[in-house]
Amino acid sequence: MTARIFLPARSSTQSGQAKDFWVLQYEPERAREVEPLMGWTSSTDMKSQVILRFETKEQAIAYAQRNGIPYRVEEPKAATRKIVSYSDNFRYNRLAPWSH
Repeated sequence: MTARIFLPARSSTQSGQAKDFWVLQYEPERAREVEPLMGWTSSTDMKSQVILRFETKEQAIAYAQRNGIPYRVEEPKAATRKIVSYSDNFRYNRLAPWSH
């Protein structure tokens, strides 16, 4: 069973750039099943419930190596931001014409 080490995305209510922790989470061995009587989604894989948090990526990798867990590291993607100011709405060389 392979583990995935990643930096989780911030929630939509956070405005800062701080990332608090790295996560080691096991990948599922089997797909989830729908229980026929009640319709609940279930899994017999207990490792899918384990989520370990670490302060640094190196600590997570060291834990996986120390315990013989095969792992895969996913590096975070850089945030792309387009800086737009209010005054750009009134530029003389604006790309989109005014609608009124």
